Amino acid sequence: MPMQPRERAPYSAIVDRPPLRLPDGARIVLWTVVNLEVWDIGKPMARQVLPAPTGQALLPDVPNWSWHEYGMRVGVWRFFRLYARLGIAPTLSINARVVEDYERVAAEARDAGWEFMGHSWEQGPIHKEADQRAMIRRSLDRLERFTGTRPIGWLGPGLTQTLETPELLVEAGIKYIGDWVYDDEPTTIRTEKGPLVTLPYTVEINDIPMMIVQHHESDYLLRRARDQFDRLYAEGAERAKIMCIAIHPYISGQPHRIRWLEEFYDYVNGHPGVLHWNGPQMLDWYAGQPKP
Repeated sequence: MPMQPRERAPYSAIVDRPPLRLPDGARIVLWTVVNLEVWDIGKPMARQVLPAPTGQALLPDVPNWSWHEYGMRVGVWRFFRLYARLGIAPTLSINARVVEDYERVAAEARDAGWEFMGHSWEQGPIHKEADQRAMIRRSLDRLERFTGTRPIGWLGPGLTQTLETPELLVEAGIKYIGDWVYDDEPTTIRTEKGPLVTLPYTVEINDIPMMIVQHHESDYLLRRARDQFDRLYAEGAERAKIMCIAIHPYISGQPHRIRWLEEFYDYVNGHPGVLHWNGPQMLDWYAGQPKP
């Protein structure tokens, strides 16, 4: 029988654990995750910004496909410009098919030294995969051929996974996942294939829930992200904190939103003791920390 989540990770109150410490007195890690996806025009779109006039999902869904396509043609280049200016190499949560359909974009991220994190073959829930094991291996193999490095991190599309997914990921060489958004710190969960680390991804400081689900105004990204940072930075005086910000080029790469993302980084970088790390850097640091 597959393990239930509580069997993998017994409840643990953060106040009962030994505090984690960052190097050189740093308080907080800011983990930037850029999500790049392929939306197949022959399938229902991953999400809609413009509902169909009839209220029924219609194929082909050209307006919503085009909305996503804007991110890959235009919006993502605003991200590249921003992170080059800041000297930050984000984690790239990437559908493996992106390296075929959008090779120009994937090559830009590879050449800039971004970390490639597995994110399925194309955008769609893990639960719909006929052969999950084969999809995982196909995705990781393709990214390894493209970058020369096999990804060690994984994020399910929409954070989806089945009860069997952790075993399949460890079996394929994955060391950490972002699907378990239940803590401010890394944790280790059990699998039948060995331990798997969870890193604190986010559904709250994420432009999909904020902008597309909750329909906030563009500047709300800055307000919520800044409030999150302020509290975690204060708590970081006593124990290390990790803050993730998750963005998509068809959302935060829009002209009316990019300003607020830029202002957030300028705000964060005005504070001492902030580290901009990717997945492998956090994994290496966590491996050296005392475990409860």
